Amino acid sequence: MNTPAPKQQPNWFLQLEKFEANRPAVRKAGVEALARLVPVAQRDTGQSAVIGRFLLGLYNGRDYPFVLTSLRGLDTALFDDCLAVLQLDYSPEQEVHTYIPDGDAIWEQLIGSWA
Repeated sequence: MNTPAPKQQPNWFLQLEKFEANRPAVRKAGVEALARLVPVAQRDTGQSAVIGRFLLGLYNGRDYPFVLTSLRGLDTALFDDCLAVLQLDYSPEQEVHTYIPDGDAIWEQLIGSWA
């Protein structure tokens, strides 16, 4: 009679090590994507509204809730940039708006436009 092999539990330390090793690439991609998204969020289009609200949701999800299905209205490049910024913010080292020069002032503009 063959006994099934026990399921191996995930090695959390290995996963954490892998996550930490990938962090510089995630940070670089996320910051670059954020730099592309901010100017779009500062415009006055439908996609700008989605991106502005997305960024505000990362900034303060309680005060500025964001409906994730809104991302479906973005073109592919903007959608991918939002995902890169979301990965950047997954285990935050700092607030998203602080990656951008004058981020505090820019986010105040976004609040005025999209909140």
